Amino acid sequence: MPDPQARAAEALLDWWDVCGVDVGDARAALRAATRARAVSGDSAAAPDAASARTRPARKPPQARPGVADARAAAAASHDLTALRAAIAAFDGCDLKKTARNTVFCDGAESADIMLVGEAPGRDEDEQGKPFVGRSGQLLDKMFAAIGFARSSNLFISNVIFWRPPGNREPTPAEVGQCQPFIERAIALKSPKILVFVGGVAAKAMLGGEAGVMKLRGRKLEYKPREGPSVNAMVMLHPAYLLRRPQEKRLAWNDLLLLEAWAEDLGVARGQRF
Repeated sequence: MPDPQARAAEALLDWWDVCGVDVGDARAALRAATRARAVSGDSAAAPDAASARTRPARKPPQARPGVADARAAAAASHDLTALRAAIAAFDGCDLKKTARNTVFCDGAESADIMLVGEAPGRDEDEQGKPFVGRSGQLLDKMFAAIGFARSSNLFISNVIFWRPPGNREPTPAEVGQCQPFIERAIALKSPKILVFVGGVAAKAMLGGEAGVMKLRGRKLEYKPREGPSVNAMVMLHPAYLLRRPQEKRLAWNDLLLLEAWAEDLGVARGQRF
């Protein structure tokens, strides 16, 4: 059985790799150490010849798709329809095994404003669309107040496409497995402004350790692996606002920042409600 510590280390290296860190030497050293431990353990607990003859041969584990597979599948997707199909076919994230639906995106594909949230919840998992539960309803009301709606000029996705069990926070490894797809979605959309909703999305896409409260209220930049930077900002997650309604004033200030920024960039907006 694979060493749990080795699996955890491999997952961490995958996450660093996604963040642009050169992990080649570290990965080689980890695998060499894992092989050495395996050989040492086998020698110390070698079975006698009779038991070895009667023990059935263990089938080698099949290779599981990972970050490299996600990158290849994402890069081969030349439009959002192909990307949706690639995500649905991807089996490299274990969250898919317990989810009911793949939740990729919703809204107007021609929109200049793109929102990226965290992960689906129960309602999103049931309906196959992001932000459709209580927090999604609040999100719709918030953006309607400045003239944006998913039916016309707003595009919404997540960094994770399958519901984590119990709505727990996704792990760095899970984020890393899905991140090539959301990066490709951003490249295909080429929005004028990206809005990262909540801390998980902000840290995954912007890097660093700064929390939402330090990042919100500012004009930022999202720097992809390739291509030009994209205007970006961070907002409090509506689920957080439902728990702490006193913070809605901060969210309103962020909406006003987005409204003014969109106007400066010539982004078309609808009627405010």
